[in-house]
Amino acid sequence: MKTLIVLLGPTGVGKTELSLRIAESLHTEILSADSRQLYRDLPIGTAAPTAAQLARIKHHFVGTLELNDYYSAAQYEVEALALLENLFKSYDYVVMTGGSMMYLDAVCKGIDDIPTIPENIREKMIKRLNEEGLETLLKELEKLDPEYYAIVDKQNHKRIVHALEIIETAGCTYTSLRKRNQTQNSEHIRPFRILKIGLDRPREELFQRINLRVEEMLKEGLLEEAKNVFPYCELNSLNTVGYKEIFEVLKDNWELPFAVERMKKNTRVYAKKQLTWFRKDTDIHWFHPNKEIEILNLIREF
Repeated sequence: MKTLIVLLGPTGVGKTELSLRIAESLHTEILSADSRQLYRDLPIGTAAPTAAQLARIKHHFVGTLELNDYYSAAQYEVEALALLENLFKSYDYVVMTGGSMMYLDAVCKGIDDIPTIPENIREKMIKRLNEEGLETLLKELEKLDPEYYAIVDKQNHKRIVHALEIIETAGCTYTSLRKRNQTQNSEHIRPFRILKIGLDRPREELFQRINLRVEEMLKEGLLEEAKNVFPYCELNSLNTVGYKEIFEVLKDNWELPFAVERMKKNTRVYAKKQLTWFRKDTDIHWFHPNKEIEILNLIREF
């Protein structure tokens, strides 16, 4: 049976290079599961594969969207499954790699059947956000759905508001609805095997790599890249670590050294959040990225 190799892990752990070597070993192609690498104007800040890396192995879902293009995990599920059906005609294995939790889950488990939000509830939540502020809504989410609160981006007001909309509409927690759909919806059964390989490093080692990567991004021209997209800074595609901090510099709110330290800190926080999410999945086989031989042995024995 055809097999999808899912190589996942926190930002900065070393997924890109290892995914290339695994794909080369298996003579196959790579699907990126990174919600920001989809946008073509953000190669530095999203640590997208370089031109040399793209030349080594054919990649999909890298640099395909404009900044103002709407895209969702649901769209990714549909397009990725259609692509996999085609790729599996030529390959026994395909590699999918990235750290966007919802995108990975969309392909492996399927998107949940989230209810349509009534307009009156949507307007009510937007009004509450404007009048009461994000912190108040966060406290309410923590009380109503502590499990989702633990993993949600606390700075992403859209996700927080959306979770509260769903809770009020469905009359149950967002988490329970997601889990119920994942276990009960037979349409989410995939016609291929899935092997999940998680990459992790000792915390100090991971954080050091993250700090160094931020510095490397700046050397590669992150500031100039951020300047080029600054006119679009309110778009959701740019609501991400790295650009948000640099935008504060461009708005004359922060000095660059302060922004760099915040970028490092926020990236470390995001990495911890990713690991919290991934650790709940008991199907993941965990390795240090240096254990390439052991990983390849697992793939061949699976």
